[in-house]
Order: sequence, then structure tokens, then C-alpha cells
Amino acid sequence: MGMKWKPILPLLVLMMNAATAAEPPANYDETKVPPIVLPELLKNGDGSPVKTAADWTGKRRPELLALFEKQMFGRAPERPALAFEVQEEAVPALNGKALRKQIKVFFTGKKESPGMNLLIYTPASASAQSPVPFFLGLNFEGNPSVCEDPRILPRMEPAAGQLANGQPAPTAKPAAPGSQTSRWQVEWLVSQGFGTATAWYWDIDPDYDDGFKNGVHALYPDFEKSRTGESWGSLAAWAWGLRLGMDYLEKEPLCDAKHVALHGHSRLGKSALWAGATDERFSLVISNESGCGGAALSKRPFGETVGRINTVFPHWFCGNYHAWSNREPEMPFDQHQLLALIAPRALLVGSAEEDLWADPTGERLALEASAPAFFLTVGEAKSAKSPLLQARQAYFIRPGKHDVMFSDWQAWVDFARAVWK
Repeated sequence: MGMKWKPILPLLVLMMNAATAAEPPANYDETKVPPIVLPELLKNGDGSPVKTAADWTGKRRPELLALFEKQMFGRAPERPALAFEVQEEAVPALNGKALRKQIKVFFTGKKESPGMNLLIYTPASASAQSPVPFFLGLNFEGNPSVCEDPRILPRMEPAAGQLANGQPAPTAKPAAPGSQTSRWQVEWLVSQGFGTATAWYWDIDPDYDDGFKNGVHALYPDFEKSRTGESWGSLAAWAWGLRLGMDYLEKEPLCDAKHVALHGHSRLGKSALWAGATDERFSLVISNESGCGGAALSKRPFGETVGRINTVFPHWFCGNYHAWSNREPEMPFDQHQLLALIAPRALLVGSAEEDLWADPTGERLALEASAPAFFLTVGEAKSAKSPLLQARQAYFIRPGKHDVMFSDWQAWVDFARAVWK
């Protein structure tokens, strides 16, 4: 079905009707959500107002980046100089409709180090003379899962870096080839004129609480020796890997690196938001059902909470974030400020009506509360009459549960075309 975007204030909203379903034991009763007071967005730490785009860029934005780095995601080491190896040059794929390319990107800048396999598809017509815009995102089940293509290189077992400290570690259960095809829509995406790049997130850092002894954490022992409460967690590590992927895409001749959309679903949506906040090379950032710690307001006691996420996934965030468990009203920051860090670039927040755990209302409210930063920065860059001012933010909600569906991809592509035209 075609997508129709309806401007509402700075948002482009597509609403679909469906019944919602509660998921105990968390609170899903809006009447039990007390009034909340959000931290100021356009007020500097010293109390002075943010009045211009220069105020935002020069003072407030760096303050917020430092706050989220110290209190939530953690400080990561600098990325190494790009080192990569072409495992497969661009070859025809998907019955001649696409070109497939496979690259190993190394994590320490040395080719003998562990790395991630970056799987790339583009339209068959893509060339160095006619590069195409790209969608970049991490996958949950390994590269072979994203498409029914027998030529995709198998994921590494165990993941690169998992044994970097010489200790055995759990591995994720292998997925059947093509098992995540519906979540990735590779053939449809290339038919629409876009390229896609993906890597397995476990290649960067295994998704379990290992005390930060494996994955890329283990590859930077000098950095880890001084681990503190503000040292990077797994979400920041996955974001670090996404930025390394962008380092490669800037060198990829088939990629129009000025038009790269960064996307992520669920926990990888949280990482995509942090990577997009810290790296302004991404011209569009898409958070799909990222919920608590992602796009949803933390101060709303609805669905997943900071206390629960830190208990079940203690490795995701930095140590300092644990101090805010069950103390959300006292937090000096909230997710609308994280979303605002994308401004003046484009941002789409996606929700699902039955995914109450991720608090769709909290995601929408956070996006609305971030709007002043977009108005301020885009408004000075463009004419007040420019439709681009209203096209910098979008909210998309569809029927259904926690997943990535074809209708999500349709919405993402429609929005990308709107902001990249």
C-alpha cells in the first residue's frame, strides 16, 4: 500500500488503526502514569537560553552529548584508521537484479585483527559513476539470514573477537539462511534504487553479560584497564561498529555517502540512535521500536523501565546508568534530548501499536519534545516557507507487534525520498 504523510506540527505522522494488547507485569495503564516534567532542551547547563543554531551547535549540543556519554552509553575508544579486505568484488546477484559485495572491516586497523563481515547489495545499475543512497544497519542472526542468497559468506563462529581474551564464550544460535528475509527486504530495496549494508552485531560485541572481557572490548586492553562507571557498554560498542561501517561506506564507490540512512530495530535501534547522535555523517537516522533506552521517554512509568532494563541487560549501558534504576524522576536527562542530537538531520521514529513494552506513546511524545531543536537548527538553515522544515522529523506507527515488517520499510523509503529529494 502507498504511504501518505500528514504534517502535524513538525512531525509527519502515519496512523493505522489496530487493537492494542497489554503485556504484564509492567504498567500498561495510562491512568497510572503521573504527570512528568522533562529536562529542559533549549537551556544550557548554566541556565542560559539557547536562542540560535550557533548556540545549539557550539554549546548545548556538546553538553548533551557529554551527558549521555557519561551517564548512559559510556565513553568508547577512538576508532582506528580504516583497514578492510575485499572478500568478494561486486558480482551479479539475486537473478541479475543486484550486485553483491562482501567486505571484512577490521577492528584495530590491522588486517590480522578480528573484524566484521559487511554484506552489501546495490541495484545492478549502480556504478562508481552512478552511486546510490544506502541503508546501513546491524542484523540479529548473521548475514546469511537477511536474504535467500546461497553465496553470502557464513558468519564467524565464534564471533570475531569473542575469544580475544582466550576464554570460551557463548555463541548465538545459528539462524537458517534467509530466515530474516521479511525483516530486510533486500530484493525490494534494491528494486527501489537503494543499496543496503549490514553486519552481524555479535561480530562487534557478543550480547551477553561477560564483564566486558570479549568482543571489541577485549581488543582495547589499555583502554579497558582504566574502566570506570562511564566506560562503554555493549550498545556503545555496536554504535562504534556502525560508525566503522560508515568509515568504509565513505570509501565504497557504489555508495552515495552523503545519503546514508542508519537504521536499527529494538536494542539495535538504541545503538543506531547513539551512533547517529555522535556521528553527523548519517543524514537520516531511523529508530524502530527502540523503546526504553532508545526513543521512549524514561520518565514515563509505562512498559519497560530503566530499572528492569539494567537488571536484565546489565551490559548494555555504562555503569553510571545503573544509578538511575528506579530513580527515573530524578534523571537530569531524557530521551527527547537524545533524539534532538540528530537535528538538523532527518529522524524517523517507528512504533507498533501492540508493542506496549516499547511504549509507542512515550516514543511519540519524545519525538514531539525534541522538535524545538529541529525548528531552531533547520529553521535557520532553510527558508521558513520550506517544506523541509516539516520533513526533518517523522513518526510512523503501524498495527502489529515488535518486529520489522514490509510496511516499515515502505515508510522508511518514502521518508528517505522525501528528505533526499
